[in-house]
Amino acid sequence: MKTVLITGCSTGFGLETARYFLARDWNVIATMRNPREDLLPPSDRLRILQLDVTNEESVAKAIALAEPIDALVNNAGVGMLNGLEGIPLDDVRALFETNLFGAMATIQAVLPQFRERKAGVIVNVSSTVTLRPLNLLQVYTASKAAMNALTECLALELAPFNIRTRIVLPGMAPETAFGQNARALMREIPEPYAEAAQQIFAAFEQRPEKITRAIDVAEAVWQAVTDPSSPMRIPAGADAVALAATA
Repeated sequence: MKTVLITGCSTGFGLETARYFLARDWNVIATMRNPREDLLPPSDRLRILQLDVTNEESVAKAIALAEPIDALVNNAGVGMLNGLEGIPLDDVRALFETNLFGAMATIQAVLPQFRERKAGVIVNVSSTVTLRPLNLLQVYTASKAAMNALTECLALELAPFNIRTRIVLPGMAPETAFGQNARALMREIPEPYAEAAQQIFAAFEQRPEKITRAIDVAEAVWQAVTDPSSPMRIPAGADAVALAATA
């Protein structure tokens, strides 16, 4: 029986992906910054571990407790929306610590066991914001674009060890707490950008016909992990599929 470790399982994509793999008889290591035992159905194939991807000691401890694993899913991430002149560089660094450097840390931690076994899959959850420029999302987009580049370069680097890397690209997901979380992390938006920001949040809170659901991401991650012939970039969600087809 194979084992997957998923970061950021307290809500949204990570939580649904953990449910999806559990329902398909995988062992699941669901990691959270603040662990909760009540979010997933009890199972002898489930372990919930504390993991803060921005803390190297936390990463090392969680990976050591989880060994051995067959797949790593880097899902933990945070959003940010603001005019660049309104974002302190410390906030930029904090976002990159979670969205990019945290993923690098977990990858570094699992690579020795994957390389020694000559087997393993790394799936990085990115975003369709990398497929087109979007207003006031420059820092978040930059972090996810870097994630894409990292994943594609690693595919070449790790191929001799039979380790696969894949990118999952979700679209707009109003059913998740992403917009709410992005608001919570925002600094005051400078007045010249305030109207544009309100328009963006209003659009995010609407229900367009084509959206991304958490189950779409779970299915895309499943494909990435279980299908060696899957493409490097896998759009997740009706809007993501449509955008990827025209990008």
